[in-house]
Amino acid sequence: MSKEVFEYQPIYQQLLQPETELEQRFLQDPEFLEGLSWGTPRYGHPEGEVYKHIREVLDNIDRLQTSDPVRAQLRIIAFVHDTFKYKEHKGHPRDWSRHHSVYARKFLDNYSVEHSVKLVTELHDEAYYCWCTQYLYHKPKQAKTRLNQLIGRLGPHLDLYYFFFWSDTRTGDKNLAPLRWFEKIISDISPVFS
Repeated sequence: MSKEVFEYQPIYQQLLQPETELEQRFLQDPEFLEGLSWGTPRYGHPEGEVYKHIREVLDNIDRLQTSDPVRAQLRIIAFVHDTFKYKEHKGHPRDWSRHHSVYARKFLDNYSVEHSVKLVTELHDEAYYCWCTQYLYHKPKQAKTRLNQLIGRLGPHLDLYYFFFWSDTRTGDKNLAPLRWFEKIISDISPVFS
């Protein structure tokens, strides 16, 4: 861990505005801080560094009309969901056990958080991958199977997942088509904003 990463702590505090002791603890963890500084401007993430993306997601969460406990859960997911992209395996074939969401889930295992938060953190990109399988790779059967597996794993946490997917997708210059598709295909949710 470089000294420079710790020097950015006040910036992270100011920009992310932690509201709970847990969020404060995240901002003390060297592994977590390393991930906040990762990233350069790219498609979907013109903001570059992860901490700037997290700020955008937090702003979207504040736009939702949810209960305080759900908002608190969404904030934890926002803080952690992309923070471990710097560790992700980038080779081919892709090693899904080394995906950033798996690292994020494992990070949360060190903290006392609800199963639903860990689950949504681990699966946060899965709806996007389902959409890609359907529309980019033209494999509708695989897409349907993957989507059914996602819904099965989420069980009663589908709303929490959707709120986070909405908050995460409506950042940067991300393609909104996967979100619109998800809102249409999942009959158990109502779109947050039309």
